[in-house]
Amino acid sequence: MSTPAAIFDLDRTLLGGASGPVISRMLREVGLISGRELPGEDLLFRLFNVVGENRPSMILTRQAARVAAGWSRATAREAGKLAAEVLIDQVQPYARILIDEHHRAGRVVAIATTTPFDMVEPLADLLGIDDVIATRYGVHGGVYDGTIDGPFVWGRGKLAAVREWAARRQVDLDESYAYSDSYYDAPLLSTVGHPVVVNPDPRMRILAVARRWPTVFLDVPPGVPKFAGLEPQQAVFPFARLGGLLPFVDLHIDGTEHIPREGPAILCGNHRSYFDFMAAAFAIGQAGRPNRFLAKKELFDVPIFGDLFRAIGGIRVDRGTGSSSPLREAAAALEAGEMVTIMPQGTIPRGKAFFDPVLRGRSGAARLSKMTGAPIVPMGLWGTEQVWPRNAKVPNVTTVRNRPEVLVRIGRPFDLDHANMRVDTEQIMSAIVDLLPPEAREWREPTAEELARAMPSGSSSEGDLEHETTRRPGTD
Repeated sequence: MSTPAAIFDLDRTLLGGASGPVISRMLREVGLISGRELPGEDLLFRLFNVVGENRPSMILTRQAARVAAGWSRATAREAGKLAAEVLIDQVQPYARILIDEHHRAGRVVAIATTTPFDMVEPLADLLGIDDVIATRYGVHGGVYDGTIDGPFVWGRGKLAAVREWAARRQVDLDESYAYSDSYYDAPLLSTVGHPVVVNPDPRMRILAVARRWPTVFLDVPPGVPKFAGLEPQQAVFPFARLGGLLPFVDLHIDGTEHIPREGPAILCGNHRSYFDFMAAAFAIGQAGRPNRFLAKKELFDVPIFGDLFRAIGGIRVDRGTGSSSPLREAAAALEAGEMVTIMPQGTIPRGKAFFDPVLRGRSGAARLSKMTGAPIVPMGLWGTEQVWPRNAKVPNVTTVRNRPEVLVRIGRPFDLDHANMRVDTEQIMSAIVDLLPPEAREWREPTAEELARAMPSGSSSEGDLEHETTRRPGTD
């Protein structure tokens, strides 16, 4: 019986750039090449990282077998092991998740690359990859003899090597996946049943559009595009520091230094208004870190805006189904080292519940932290309802002369005990309350007008108010 496979290119696909600089450094470290870089070597690698493979560089790569004549294979493999210890940290975050998904689906996972086999196999071992299809140098008496044993694994040579491997391993290429950035891997992608373009070079980008091949970037979540190396969030970060972009609100942001600059983190805020996401986005933008957020499905169903939410890494939550899919997607982002934002209340409290000084949350954030070990970063939001109250269909942008004051305050990260979901959730909500102004922690009887503003349009009956007072947070 044949088996499906997932076949990954190495440079600019599994890795963010070229493996060559690291491998060259390790070959020098073990004494196989001289201590100086070859003329133009650094420029060649930089060019590769920008535009991908090109024919002249591959001609030089093919001649590397001659340069290696007389090298001890055992010493070269030692250099490969040293390189793997560095390159493992350069594997793109979502590549690891993708490898795991293919393994769970029962597919054989392989690397197919021009890079010499002995330089790549140690990295494949660290990644748990099943096979390596790579250029092999001829060996005689334990040393390289200056020849290439088998195909030069590039372009149609890569396709030939993959076909030979598939026949030997009884792999069904029609049911298999292939991932590459390079235009020169088009023959391979045309052969498999599921071609996927990753971080495409300029010509591959055009080819992918023409052939309707899906394009992904393995350093960002599925569905997030990149242009000139930037995802949409990163492109607007500079504008987050310009308060004049929101002339209708007096926005105060404090504590952005508490947002970790790297590594997984769960940003947890209270929910008061439809404007919360915009206010939080300015705070996150000032921290200069891309963020993934969970939001209700209705936002993703809106034409144009739904596509925008997906493009900036939003995670769609359908609260009516009780599906755990959003949490799994958020956990995958955290495992990839991302930051995820979640409003533990689930929705904006309505009626008198809106004025309750005790915030009640659901356990999603605590569960995410337990699943991934990510710390909690509390965020307090105040005054956003003055810009876009619950009973309004659009924000009020006419308050240029009398701007409402909105506060976004970020607290210090902390870890949960993970012993009790209820206790952990209460700790999260308490940390959020601590960031709010004093009036947020005192009960006061709202006016009829305030109650109306805290309810959806057309939902002002006493029955609705009673329902909102007693309902479980995060449910509709």
